[in-house]
Amino acid sequence: MIKLILEDGTEFQGTSFGYEKSVAGEVVFNTAMTGYPESLSDPSFKGQLLVATYPLIGNYGVPEEVEEQNMLKFFESNKIQISALIISDYSTEYSHWNAKKSLSDWLKEHKIPAISGVDTRKLTKIIREKGAMLGKIVVDDQQIDFYDPNQNNLVAEVSTKEKIVYGNGKYRILLIDCGVKNNIIRHLLKRDTTVIRVPWDYDYSGEEYDGIFISNGPGNPEMCDVTIKNLQVSMQDEKAMFGICLGSQLMSLASGARTYKLKYGHRGHNQPVLKVGTDKSYITSQNHGYAVDSSSMSSDWKPLFVNLNDQTNEGVIHTSKPFFATQFHPEASSGPTDTEFLFDDFIDLIKLNS
Repeated sequence: MIKLILEDGTEFQGTSFGYEKSVAGEVVFNTAMTGYPESLSDPSFKGQLLVATYPLIGNYGVPEEVEEQNMLKFFESNKIQISALIISDYSTEYSHWNAKKSLSDWLKEHKIPAISGVDTRKLTKIIREKGAMLGKIVVDDQQIDFYDPNQNNLVAEVSTKEKIVYGNGKYRILLIDCGVKNNIIRHLLKRDTTVIRVPWDYDYSGEEYDGIFISNGPGNPEMCDVTIKNLQVSMQDEKAMFGICLGSQLMSLASGARTYKLKYGHRGHNQPVLKVGTDKSYITSQNHGYAVDSSSMSSDWKPLFVNLNDQTNEGVIHTSKPFFATQFHPEASSGPTDTEFLFDDFIDLIKLNS
């Protein structure tokens, strides 16, 4: 027997199709219709029990784990990052041109529990009304305590432990890895760069680089105190700086702004944002549980994008220096690519300051 128990006492019984063990974490939902191999391997989901709101999951299987450019080609990291998967209907038969295994087999290989047969519509309504909450998957009544992953430094758990260099391009990008998605590195490498990937707390004062990139990542941005202090030093310089997701929050904290936890976060595709000061809107992919408080920003900074659903901050930009960041994911895979041009903007800023 397997069931999901929420911290408010609500229980959902279902059928196991993953690794059978009890596990606890934060229950969040993702509205994407496709892209479960990418979502499950996204380090930003570290410590979370992921609810897929799209009812049918597993129908196109899982790709082969092959390397390309020193990364797994079809995934966002080298392993499944979620703590458990919660869905409505699991497709036992899969079909896709590059599928090599079932979702169930992949989950079992990585020892990740999964439960199907859950009323995910009801579950999502509970989370929308009460906010993201703690939960646990219990197998055969093997009880465990609830666990709040946001009390830990999740970035330290997913960040690289050593410096890694990718490519041999003209522009040297220092990538501060707070849980970077592989597709971010791919997009940078496409633009004639050498990417120097360093740990979240790395002292990069002795490195040579043309621009700084701060990646996405899981958990509370305030846990990354070393990263914030390093960015404050870097902001005294004029070298281009680009952040995505957690990177936007860290840049904002380094500038003196505040962040806060969203009620249930933004996770999924097709989320509309507006570029501030224009009538241009873009469709984006998102995965974050925290946001920047725009009212706390200093006069040297201003909002770059705003969420059209709830008016929360979706990006920041410095008024005079070449620093900017987005809360959404312009590198999304699979997902909308409407904002991929932001990588070009970053490289253009580097060229102007070279």
